[in-house]
Amino acid sequence: MSAKQIDVQIMGQSYILGCPEGGEVKLQAAVYKVDAAMCKIRDAGKIKARDRIAVLAALNLAFDLSQDPQPVNLEATKSPGNSLAQSQERLSQLLRRLDKAIESDGQLI
Repeated sequence: MSAKQIDVQIMGQSYILGCPEGGEVKLQAAVYKVDAAMCKIRDAGKIKARDRIAVLAALNLAFDLSQDPQPVNLEATKSPGNSLAQSQERLSQLLRRLDKAIESDGQLI
């Protein structure tokens, strides 16, 4: 499956993201959720640093996902092709990208 790049904006900043063919709608929905979560934190006015806003938004979104009432099949999590393992890998990839973006920003706080 080939990947393509799409340009998105989160909190007014542009990002070019890799996206598998056919995944544009899901990626745009994820971008919308992240942007909304980050803007909500920023607009509350207590936190100004983009990296802190991103971490808090990520934690809020991860917590919301963990509250999903669907039961987890623990046996299914052991197979390499399952959605939980894929989600965890995707989250790890996104966290690495976030680390790179924060690192290149030059501001820690």
